[in-house]
Amino acid sequence: MDWADERRAVLRDALGIGVATGAYALSFGALGTAAGLSVTQTCATSVLMFTGASQYALVGILGAGGSPLAGAATAVLLGARNALYGLRLSQVLGVRGGWRLVAAQLVLDESSAMAVGRASPLGARLGFWATGLAVYLLWNLGTLLGALGAQALPDPRALGLDAAAPAAFLALMAPRLTGREPWLVASAAGLVAMASVPLVPAGVPVLLAALVAVVAGARPSRAARREERRGASAPGRREEARR
Repeated sequence: MDWADERRAVLRDALGIGVATGAYALSFGALGTAAGLSVTQTCATSVLMFTGASQYALVGILGAGGSPLAGAATAVLLGARNALYGLRLSQVLGVRGGWRLVAAQLVLDESSAMAVGRASPLGARLGFWATGLAVYLLWNLGTLLGALGAQALPDPRALGLDAAAPAAFLALMAPRLTGREPWLVASAAGLVAMASVPLVPAGVPVLLAALVAVVAGARPSRAARREERRGASAPGRREEARR
């Protein structure tokens, strides 16, 4: 594929992702106002935070009566993954000076995937910037339209929009459930969250579920444990061979 074809494909994919994300933002805008935020406050989260999972977590906890501190802690925890994306993207993008701040604001799941999935460095940089800008503009437009539209509804929750937040989390998590261990961790985290709902304030169950994932992630994977056992048994096998 020559550069003209690759550029066309990257821009087409970036626009498609931006449109889909913008449509998704309509529900966030409605949920933000339904959770008690003003239109300005709802839009400010999209302009400044600009990370969908964290924003949904924040308004979901506030809407359920949770404390702002629990909502903020959950949002920070979920947004921390973008820092890991940034470490990888810093080598791909090679931006310097003030552009690093602009690039940092556009680091998200979609722009990171578009950048690291390209074979050429030029395609990776175009994928990141095109996707990041398309999502940023259309996500904020969708948030504004959703927030304004919800003002005309007596109760946005009556339309089932409050189910959008957990549905969004499931959509983010589903592609990562590709093996037995991810399923076990997700199931354990879900059970801990559901069991703790009657016992702790709103928002805390999400943090406890995240703690389960952190503890599970700190353990060596099955492949690493298997490799470690092989390494430990190798000297014994060599000793037996010498005998």
